[in-house]
Amino acid sequence: MRAVAGVRLGSAAAGIRVAGRDDLVVIELAEGAECAAVFTRNAFCAAPVALARRHLRQGSPRLLLINAGNANAGTGRQGLQDALTSCQDLAGAAGCNIEQVLPFSTGVIGENLPVERLRQVIPDAMADLEPAGWERASRAIMTTDTRPKLASRRFEVDGVPVTVTGMAKGSGMIHPDMATMLAYLATDLAVERKLLQACLAAAVKPSFNSITVDGDTSTNDACVLIASGASSLPPVTDTNSPIYERFAQAVQEVCMELARDIVRDGEGATKLVEVVVEQAADEAEARDVAFTIAHSPLVKTALFASDPNWGRILAAVGRSGLEGLAIDRVEIWLDDVCIVRNGGRASDYTEQAGASVMRRREFTIRVSLDRGGADARVLTCDLSYDYVKINAEYRT
Repeated sequence: MRAVAGVRLGSAAAGIRVAGRDDLVVIELAEGAECAAVFTRNAFCAAPVALARRHLRQGSPRLLLINAGNANAGTGRQGLQDALTSCQDLAGAAGCNIEQVLPFSTGVIGENLPVERLRQVIPDAMADLEPAGWERASRAIMTTDTRPKLASRRFEVDGVPVTVTGMAKGSGMIHPDMATMLAYLATDLAVERKLLQACLAAAVKPSFNSITVDGDTSTNDACVLIASGASSLPPVTDTNSPIYERFAQAVQEVCMELARDIVRDGEGATKLVEVVVEQAADEAEARDVAFTIAHSPLVKTALFASDPNWGRILAAVGRSGLEGLAIDRVEIWLDDVCIVRNGGRASDYTEQAGASVMRRREFTIRVSLDRGGADARVLTCDLSYDYVKINAEYRT
């Protein structure tokens, strides 16, 4: 992982759910840094989401406060007060205004945030601040994740290196509606805030907004993009700038890698499957078909069993809501194996060929609609026994 000049991370163990395990992270931004963010659209958004939105509108953040193990969602007025208190505690320790702190939480919904535990270890997290703190912080924000998720890109402009580094957490309750996890990206460039927000919005659509594990959107989702401004390069203020184009590409690549890692680490997942829908009338139609397939419990359980039960995929395409679908022009493929053509099973398809693809750890379901020139890609995973076990026992 590459450190980002102007950004330091510190971690500490507050014992929110598991004693002795890091579960609190502070991210410190250099003075003058800009910050963009996107948040969940869930109507029952968590208290820290509501407060982070408010603080972000009021100015430029200096600190991010993240805790795992407790979502502080579904906690009413007390939850908002607890989020405020935590921000106040960190602001006091850092000597900044409370509005300069953005809070984030992830974990169990419906339980009050143990504010006192956070207060006790905020000084430890502050003392731990360092540019190289990404790896430790990525572990501290995990809940049911089995491994940390990190990605970096670097490019040069006139011999000056530019870094984009990011971390994410997410394994279950993953379905796009902004983003479906917590993710934090940072660059050493100076980027105008409106431009930074546009860059983030463009990057989450093909990445975090194109993944699904279980079709559930969290109350706490957030994705943050930080521009520290520590680089010696001039500020980026124009989308037509060659620097912006390369920066936006790096941000999207980091988001794509993190999104892929989230689905690969889906709760109980054994397979990573890309659903590609081609030749749709428009992108919205392509995404509707792709997500209908990707969300189907019958398709996902067949993926787990390595069972080429292609009728489940066919049925999902058929119920995706397309008007005037010419079924005799639809083709469905498992990697390079055509399973559906001319309205039914492909004449050259064999069960052995289909099963061979389905046994792979990663493969593609491709659907050609022959209705236009639009396409869409969605990442999903299988649905295993372990998914049920993990979520049935989550609070016990």
